[in-house]
Amino acid sequence: MSEAAVDDLVTGVLDGEHRALARTITTIENQEPGYRDLVSALHAHTGGAEVVGVTGSPGAGKSTLVDKLAKRYRDDGLTVGVIAVDPSSPYTGGAVLGDRIRMASNVGDMDVFFRSMSARGQLGGLSTATGDAITALDAFGKDRIVVETVGAGQNEVDVVRTADTVVVLVQPGSGDDVQMLKAGILEIGDVFVVNKADMDGAATTVSDLREMLHLREGSTTGAAGHHGLGSMADGDGDDDDDDDEAWDPRIVETVATDGEGVDHLIGVLDDHYAHLRETGELDRRERTRYAEKIRQLLRADAAALLEDELARHGGIDALVDEVQARESDPYTVADRVLDPIADCVEGRRE
Repeated sequence: MSEAAVDDLVTGVLDGEHRALARTITTIENQEPGYRDLVSALHAHTGGAEVVGVTGSPGAGKSTLVDKLAKRYRDDGLTVGVIAVDPSSPYTGGAVLGDRIRMASNVGDMDVFFRSMSARGQLGGLSTATGDAITALDAFGKDRIVVETVGAGQNEVDVVRTADTVVVLVQPGSGDDVQMLKAGILEIGDVFVVNKADMDGAATTVSDLREMLHLREGSTTGAAGHHGLGSMADGDGDDDDDDDEAWDPRIVETVATDGEGVDHLIGVLDDHYAHLRETGELDRRERTRYAEKIRQLLRADAAALLEDELARHGGIDALVDEVQARESDPYTVADRVLDPIADCVEGRRE
């Protein structure tokens, strides 16, 4: 992509042109030439959007809840961007697009931009391109950006890298969901939503969640019971007099298909974002995201350099042949491949 083409897309995104935004995200997702320059140019115009990550096991109702969240935000006059990270097709690598079927409340609303993206084989569901797509939506001027992940288990921790607030959905009566929480998802959640709360077993699921959060925090977080849709595990959880700046995770019950509990969930999300601002945690989370992004790019670029150097040595199979024939060993081979790169780095330092 030429410099002029990049400039045109950047101008279009900043001017609020939906076609330019769609083209930008396509360029990012496909890693077309010039995509890095595009994201770099947009970065200076970000920082205005609140990003919510929605994760949970398949079938918990994530897509339906995201649809209702977007509608509720629009009712408040906010613009919304939704990124649904779908499983990728084994044939094309593209998104399966199943989430579009369940997000019909905002069809035709130009202030809701919906995009399915491919997980591209990453179990956590967040491809490298997702963070850059968030950058584009933020620069475009979206007030709220919602990222829904595939829901593939423990690797959902990827969502933390892109979201200010992490919402974990749990379906009543699902032993798999409880195991998912025990497997490490519990630690990443800021808000836990027991969706389909009109189902049998909802009260038990809430009780289980409350107990696990109690163990996680080592306190009585969520000790008070809650009753009815949209209530929380510990009243309002607004312990303003508490000197401890830690956020006590909330439990919210919803029936997303009917929109029940969604208003309350919006209030909890607003509370969490306000907490992040007031305590400085918002800045800390942003720094963590950028640190991880820089490391991620460095790893990817270093890997590409190594692949080129491997090819110059005849490819990995040729090197394996040497090792297998006992003509060399893995350490010597690695040093031989890395030496030219190390020499270049040393030369630049001088």
